[in-house]
Amino acid sequence: MTEWFEALDGLHQQVWRCLSLGVTDRDASARQPTLATISPDGWPEARTVVLRRAVSSEALLEVYTDSASDKIASLQRTPRAALHVWDPALDLQFRLQANVTLMKGEPIMDRWSPLPEVARLSYGVTPPPGTPIADARDYQKSPDQSRFCVLSLKLIHIDVVHLGTHHRRASFNATDNWAGQWLVP
Repeated sequence: MTEWFEALDGLHQQVWRCLSLGVTDRDASARQPTLATISPDGWPEARTVVLRRAVSSEALLEVYTDSASDKIASLQRTPRAALHVWDPALDLQFRLQANVTLMKGEPIMDRWSPLPEVARLSYGVTPPPGTPIADARDYQKSPDQSRFCVLSLKLIHIDVVHLGTHHRRASFNATDNWAGQWLVP
């Protein structure tokens, strides 16, 4: 029997299984991927986000953010990002490249409504995220629906590395309908 990591389609399917699980399982490794962007002054930026939606048929992911956060200025200047996930149980690393669309207002209210009150507190911090303050707790959290923003990530590339006994690496691109290509790990 062939293991999932021995075939290109098995690797691709495993990435989407991990991403789908990340949306529904708080303990899944893909629940909190690292999101990397490029700052307006050209520096790489990386931070942990919460994966909120994964639709394999559309190669689409969503994460939520406060529209006053630094990543918004970065994405307005360069609307591209990368996500990184490491799953130690599967010895699997994958990096995802995406074009990003910022979504606010009425089109995303269906995402705001199911958020628990404690999660809504992340959208509306005063002063805005990244503002210098005199003391570690000199800020207030108050839900502000107008600051709720969805980052819609349309995947264009997936790079997967399986670090089992025999390392394997593959690349998948939207331009070739996700067919996949083996790479040297």
